[in-house]
Amino acid sequence: MNGSPEPRVVVGVPPDLRAQFFTEATWGRLAAAARLTVLDAHTDRAALAKALPGARALITSWGSPQVDTELLAAAPELELIAHTGAAIAAYVTEEVFRRGIRVTQTGEEMARPVAEASLAFTLALLYRVHRSDHALRTGASWAEAGAGPDRHEIRGSEIGVIGASRTGRAYVALARALGAHVSVADPYLSPAEAERLGVRLRPLDELLGRSRIVAVHAPATAETRHLLDARRLALLPDGAGLVNTARSWLVDEQALVAEVRSGRIDAAIDVFDAEPLPVGHPFRALPNVLLTPHTAAGTVECRQRLGASAVTEVLRLLDGQPPLTAVGPDALVRLH
Repeated sequence: MNGSPEPRVVVGVPPDLRAQFFTEATWGRLAAAARLTVLDAHTDRAALAKALPGARALITSWGSPQVDTELLAAAPELELIAHTGAAIAAYVTEEVFRRGIRVTQTGEEMARPVAEASLAFTLALLYRVHRSDHALRTGASWAEAGAGPDRHEIRGSEIGVIGASRTGRAYVALARALGAHVSVADPYLSPAEAERLGVRLRPLDELLGRSRIVAVHAPATAETRHLLDARRLALLPDGAGLVNTARSWLVDEQALVAEVRSGRIDAAIDVFDAEPLPVGHPFRALPNVLLTPHTAAGTVECRQRLGASAVTEVLRLLDGQPPLTAVGPDALVRLH
């Protein structure tokens, strides 16, 4: 490799995530190429500042301190921050980009599993799996458990997608492969691109009013805060379902609680305003709500790809090659 015969890399990933992210082969590739400083207490800002001098690359994970001017002062040789997640705003500042430091992320690796989880939620809501499961587990009769709202096949169903993100596009492909009629609401999606994706481009309010299932796949930006508020949630048809594997930021959670409490719509949710979800939260008791603890991207395969992607970027830096998953300062608009 070019450069220093023993370049140093800081790995700010805690032990539990290291075991999930880095296979023996992946870790071996990294250890063979660089001298590693591993931070078990990866959220410790002082420990990171102590580790950064002389490091050419930093691998970050969820909870890592934000690399700002103060930390950069301790890192004059830093050339790369490889984040093992998608959104980077919580981990870097504009100053990082001004200094020419590469920033990479692994959002592409998360798109497929989150889309698959969203599709699983979609099918569960269409078939009312969550309602029947809740009824049988809480002592309802066989007939009562089989009663309730109509069940539907995904083939021929009107499915609305909010956001033509990487994950949104992966979900579109899966839903269309199963025969769904898919519409997308995204102000940045051109008619030509919508045609290429095989979807109908609709205004958000229109999409909400005609969809049997709405799947949220938009980014969390200043403009998308509570994009689905009480007024817009009320546009969903009776019996519709809302799937959110993106961010709770996009949905007014209290307004959604009111809608699902009424029994008018169902929801499948992986992301919440408060995480962990409080034990007494209304969502936990409602039979028409399907819940998972922010694990949509948490497959074994995905976690290992996150680690492999970050290591690949470090090795490309040390080999003098350009990054594959670099982002620019415009990525800072995605808040989390």
